[in-house]
Amino acid sequence: MIEVVADGDLSGCFAVRREVFVVEQRIPEEEEMDAYDAHAVHLLATDAGGRPVGTARFLHGAAADKKYGHAGVDGATTAVLGRLAVARAARGTGLGADLVRAVEAEAHRRGLAEVYLESQTHALGFYERLGYEAFGPEFDEGSGIPHRAMRRSL
Repeated sequence: MIEVVADGDLSGCFAVRREVFVVEQRIPEEEEMDAYDAHAVHLLATDAGGRPVGTARFLHGAAADKKYGHAGVDGATTAVLGRLAVARAARGTGLGADLVRAVEAEAHRRGLAEVYLESQTHALGFYERLGYEAFGPEFDEGSGIPHRAMRRSL
């Protein structure tokens, strides 16, 4: 089940992000969690037993402008997808695609017209299969992992 997390308890989201980004990818925990979490819309996927197995967040409005305005993002019309993570136990089930589609649906419900993201380059094919188009040069957003900007109209 995928749900928008109500204000407050993001512990399930952080548990999945910690497993994927901090433990597996060795990104320092203080870089993985940031002040934008307080302004983001968070989605959490749980398994049949209620355990967190996937998460994603998106920014829009002033928070998106502040963090991604340099990339030409207009937070009034664009959702910025980030922190998409699927626990090892749930990989290969289609959950990642389901989370992306849930972000798109929630962004559309909020009147946004586009989703922008910065994909790790090894994941470009995943997003391309979902209709995202890469643009601009490869870059390092600070984690040491190469990324590319991508977008998709809703």
